[in-house]
Amino acid sequence: MKTMSFQASLAAALMLAAAWLASPVSAQTQSPPAPVQSTAQPSAAGTVPSATAPAAPAASTAPAVAGAVPVAANPASAKPEAAAIAPAMKELSPWVMFMSADVIVKAVMIGLAFASLVTWTVFIAKSIELSVASTKLRSALKKIAEARSLAEAQMALGAKEGILPSFLAAALREARMSAGLSSDAGIKERAASSFSEIVRAEQRRIRIGMGVLATIGSTSPFVGLFGTVWGIMNSFIGISKSQTTNLAVVAPGIAEALLATAIGLVAAIPAVIIYNHFSRVTKGYLELVSRASGAAGRLLSRDLDRSHGSVHSRAAE
Repeated sequence: MKTMSFQASLAAALMLAAAWLASPVSAQTQSPPAPVQSTAQPSAAGTVPSATAPAAPAASTAPAVAGAVPVAANPASAKPEAAAIAPAMKELSPWVMFMSADVIVKAVMIGLAFASLVTWTVFIAKSIELSVASTKLRSALKKIAEARSLAEAQMALGAKEGILPSFLAAALREARMSAGLSSDAGIKERAASSFSEIVRAEQRRIRIGMGVLATIGSTSPFVGLFGTVWGIMNSFIGISKSQTTNLAVVAPGIAEALLATAIGLVAAIPAVIIYNHFSRVTKGYLELVSRASGAAGRLLSRDLDRSHGSVHSRAAE
């Protein structure tokens, strides 16, 4: 009986020891699958390797998921910044840049715009003036082409004003004031001097506005460059105050500064081209004026020779 009771107590002790040893293992095998809902529940406490194997991938995937959170968060934080910068960049129109520019840069832009307006005004006015003057002078030269004297030339032209009637009037005035003088060379010389004065006066008149074009064409780029330098200087001052080199902060000031240079070029390039054009057209018109002067001089010479011929014929009679 003692042996059986001893064996029974020994078996109970072994069962208690097995239960005590098995309880931590079952706790370890059941605790990891708890956070992961998709993994299968362990079927038995003895399947420790099969239950602990999915725990490693779950633990390994946790850093990947945790690392993916900042990647998703960065675009989310970058989108508002890009959305804030994009509208500001789209608003950089010439008018907005002009309105947000410095006072001195605005003054430079307004002055250059006024210079450009003056350039095109001179272009339109001089084109009309030179076209009308050249047309009238060519028509007058055709009318007196068959005239035999100064009187006939004046009758052919009528009471019109122009450069050719001025030559004819100067020739007649010199012939009348030199009446009774026997020297034809002196009369022609004095008439040529009067013609030269008329030509110089016409040159001065026809070149009115050319100096303005030359000034605008030569100075506008430098005025625009002054506005650009001033604007860039203000941009660097703004950068130093804001302590940032972000493009959204730097770009508007530099764009405003470059706009001054662009307006300067817009004012200067047409002025230079128009000045060269008018130089060629004016040269052609002054050649017509020289032709008119020569025509008046030839008519005066014929009248003088005719008057001397009539005097000699009367003296022979």
